[in-house]
Amino acid sequence: MRITGDGTTGGIPARSDGGPYPLHGSAAGSARRQPETTPGTAPAAPPAAEVVGYRGPTACAAAGITYRQLDYWARTGLVEPTVRPAYGSGTQRLYSFRDVVVLKIVKRFLDTGVALQNIRNAVQHLRERGFSDLERVTLMSDGASVYECTSPEQVVSLLQGGRGVFGIAVGVVWHDVEKALSQLHGERVDTGETVVGHNPADELAARRNRAG
Repeated sequence: MRITGDGTTGGIPARSDGGPYPLHGSAAGSARRQPETTPGTAPAAPPAAEVVGYRGPTACAAAGITYRQLDYWARTGLVEPTVRPAYGSGTQRLYSFRDVVVLKIVKRFLDTGVALQNIRNAVQHLRERGFSDLERVTLMSDGASVYECTSPEQVVSLLQGGRGVFGIAVGVVWHDVEKALSQLHGERVDTGETVVGHNPADELAARRNRAG
């Protein structure tokens, strides 16, 4: 899939052999919302009692970003906290594990010079995927466009076509964030209780089981 920021698909044509194919950000949204893509949509949010969120400083530490970046991305809608947004003075944003993964991916894209609009479309696309398949995604970029690959063959296809200067294996980022957060403090949404050493994988496994 090609995730562009200029309103066009272009680039690699659609393929039936498993190769990477173009996908415009807004088109991705409509496609993912169709009934036939149910396996790829995110499961319903679990009850609040089961949700653990992470405050801004914790999210920054796990994603390797500054609080200024975190605040700017939230205010501009690039990466907003899905557990609890800021409602006013004194309200603490709470980020989900998945949010922190996206934050780290955005940081890596910015460090390699990918255009902000392409990053926005990539973030939108990632948010529309389900928990079940996000870990096997590799995001490739040539600096101008972002491509999604879900198999080694697709990565090779991009490289052979002269595209894909660098890649981000979402699964690797996923596990890096998981390890970092397991050593930091989380917060239960229902009680505000501080949770130390919470493993995000436990919560995600429970979601997958319910979705199945």
